[in-house]
Parts: sequence; C-alpha cells; structure tokens
Amino acid sequence: MPADRKIIHIDCDCFYASIEMRDTPAWRGIPLAVGGRPDSRGVIATCNYEARQFGIHSAMSSRRALTLCPRLLIVPPDMARYREASNRIMQIYGDYTSRIEPLSLDEAYLDVTGQPHCRGSATLMAKAIRDRIRQEIGITASAGIAPNKFLAKVASDWNKPDGQKVILPHEIDAFVAALPVGKVPGIGKVTAERMKRMGILTCGDLRQWSLAELLHQFGRFGERLHRLARGEDEREVSVDRVRKSVSVEETYATDLPDLAACLQALPELLERLRERLGRAGNPPFRGIVCKLKFADFTQTTVEQIGSAFDDAHFAQLMQMGFARGEQPVRLLGVGVKLAEEEATIAAQLPLFD
Repeated sequence: MPADRKIIHIDCDCFYASIEMRDTPAWRGIPLAVGGRPDSRGVIATCNYEARQFGIHSAMSSRRALTLCPRLLIVPPDMARYREASNRIMQIYGDYTSRIEPLSLDEAYLDVTGQPHCRGSATLMAKAIRDRIRQEIGITASAGIAPNKFLAKVASDWNKPDGQKVILPHEIDAFVAALPVGKVPGIGKVTAERMKRMGILTCGDLRQWSLAELLHQFGRFGERLHRLARGEDEREVSVDRVRKSVSVEETYATDLPDLAACLQALPELLERLRERLGRAGNPPFRGIVCKLKFADFTQTTVEQIGSAFDDAHFAQLMQMGFARGEQPVRLLGVGVKLAEEEATIAAQLPLFD
C-alpha cells in the first residue's frame, strides 16, 4: 500500500468504566469494574486503571477479581448508555472522514488520507478528535497514527491512557524491528511464550525466519507474521463489514450436570435466538451451530451446514458436542451461520456474544 496513507486508530480508555465514573463522580479514584455478579459466575467486561494495578483485567471472573482486590466495586453494564456515548463519538469521527471502520463501541479505524482538516495533518486530527471526545463525551481516548492499520493499532496502545503516538513512514523499519512480538495483534500469551522458546522475542528476530519456516511452524498465520514483522499491512479501512453469524449463549450459575439438563435448557436458548434473528430481519442462513463449555473450561463447537432451524437438529448437535466432554456444562450457545451471498452488511459480530 502507498506509504502516504494516513490511518488513525482510536481506542477509548476503559470505556465502560469511564462512562460509569463520568456519571457517578464518587466512583472516580477507586478500583472499579464493569461486569457480572461474582455469585453467578460473572466476568469482568472492563475495569479502570486503579483496578488494573491489582492485576484485574477483562474476561477475568468477577470472583477472582474480588480475590485480588476485595474492595473492588463491580457494577453491572448499562449498554444503552454505552451505545449512546458510542454513537456520539461516531458522529465526531464523521466530521473528519467518512472512511470509518468500527471494531467495537469504543474502538475504530479512520482513514484520513487526503482530508483537509487540521491542514491535512493526521496527528493534529487525532489530537482534535481526542479533545472533542473529552469535552463532548466526558471521557478520554488514545490514538495511534501510522500508514497502515497494524501499526496504527500498535501505536494507539503506546501512550495509554489519554495519549497518542505517530509512526512516520521512515520510522517503520526500526520501530517494527524492535517491537516485542507480544505487542503484535493476534499473538497471545501462549504463542508469545512458544516464540520465546524458539528464540523469537522481537519482530526483528521474526524476520530471521523464512516464509516457509513460519508457515511450517504457525500454519496460515505464518504468512501474516512474515508481513507484519516487516511492518506490512495491505488491509483497507473497511466501511462495511459482513455479519457472519447470529447467536446467543448462556453461562449457568450451577453447572448443568448431564445431557438431559442441557437438552432441557435448549428451548429457551432457541427462543432467544429466534427473537434475535427477527430483530436482524430474519436473514437467510447456511447452517446451524451449537457450543458447549464444560466445567473444566474446555469447550467445543459443533456445526451442521445445510440444516434447517429445527429443534431436533439443534438437539442432535448438542448431543454430539456433549459426547466430546461427557462432564457437567457451564455454558451453552446456539447460533446460525449466515449465507455468504446474503450476508447482512453490518458491524461483524463474534459467533457467540
């Protein structure tokens, strides 16, 4: 891609928690998290920086979070308020470019190439956007500015909270060479640890491996690693993204002890799925999916392409999935995979959300 592209990645700082602290000033300065109740297997959606000092992070169980910080205040999410704030932030983005790719309520890519605002400076535009978010929404955001999406996302995390970083074209090679592989989006803790055992600590180390070697070690992801290690990312900022699935799931306060209990819980899940499909306009789909997470936190997903939305078909998938674990179940999910040629144009949803 041309080096003169100007991509901004904006990421609001601990978004849900920031909205809560904005609306309840007494909660500022204390460890605060937004999430589910600890007595019902709730998990942390996000937390403020005071809570993060105790090692608390998103996706951690609320019970574990309270163990780490007994005085942690956990409040339930209020998605209506978060969506309202997100919509207002999107309107701010729209004053600077029409090429916006939302990743979630609090995160988006902006392509500001060729835009006249702020004398055409992407750095000044990012600063202006962050200032407006602070003044008009009452929270802070961080930004990364770079010639591609990969580098912009890495940069937005560089000076958090309430900061920004720019990576200029002539800085890319040296910046990426020194970048720890754990900072690369898509490389989690397990992969980073595996790379460490292989002697790969930075993207500079990763460059020493040929494409063939990376494909052998990491499969298809190896090709992307080969490019990212050189700071290359050809992806456009996509204004329209395809929704690939519609689904629902439930985490149970008490494990479902056997297959019979899972099948008994199935009708309620399917009713919720029908309602959600209705709200989505009943899009055509090409298959059905069932997900089970077992008591030991292992999980399995079973899908059947071409099946109709039929209770018996979902029950069959659930039986197949349960047979893979043969133990109590803590979470069930059901969903449909949308037909590719008829996929809804919308912000992409995860298979189970």
